[in-house]
Amino acid sequence: MNRITQKLQEDKKILSIYFSAGYPGLNDTVQIIQDLEKNGVDLIEIGLPFSDPLADGPTIQASSTTALHNGMTTQILFDQLANIRESVKIPLIIMGYFNPMLQYGVEAFCKKCAEIGIDGLIIPDLPVDVYADQYKAIFEKYGLINVFLITPQTSDERIRFIDSVSNGFIYMVSSASVTGSQSGFGNIQESYFERISNLNLKNPQIVGFGISNKETFNQATKYAKGAIIGSAFIKHLSESGSGRIEEFVGGIR
Repeated sequence: MNRITQKLQEDKKILSIYFSAGYPGLNDTVQIIQDLEKNGVDLIEIGLPFSDPLADGPTIQASSTTALHNGMTTQILFDQLANIRESVKIPLIIMGYFNPMLQYGVEAFCKKCAEIGIDGLIIPDLPVDVYADQYKAIFEKYGLINVFLITPQTSDERIRFIDSVSNGFIYMVSSASVTGSQSGFGNIQESYFERISNLNLKNPQIVGFGISNKETFNQATKYAKGAIIGSAFIKHLSESGSGRIEEFVGGIR
């Protein structure tokens, strides 16, 4: 069974952390992953830096730019993660844009992910229809879960289609803005979370965008299985370096 599926079956709220591979330093990636697991994080999204990150706010964009300047590439990330399963047991997801995967070769990329123990991918700019028609069979061949994003503007019909082709969780974007651009959730977000909860989808939902502390984590997970923190963690890395991860995670739950 895929590690993501196993983790989702646990009777707990999932804390997922996102960071850009190769940030703050090129060779910090593995240590950050190990430290996040050691401090109780349930799932890690490893950002594959890209030069034109459409959905990312300024904090993640800046970390991605720094990582690229540091020399991070798809191949270097794969090399860094080659032995990750010797020390890390929790689910690992690579999150990135489709272009670098296309350049690498979609099947070659998926094969490499399977070899090193990556459990899933999040590709914000890969439309679900294109995935279902052209790539679903490849992902399934290599045992990879593909995670799709929904927003408050996504129709119920579209959400049900995404649910039908998904086999892990649905990434529930809390608002239509970019990452890191809001703090806290108002009535609009609360009613959106409730609306999705009432659809009774087969895949659990994990909320992303706007979670930065214990309060917003608890708000987000009231109706969902878990929450993703990205920008706030990257800010912590930029201010405190990679050596104080325990402090950050301890402030969430």
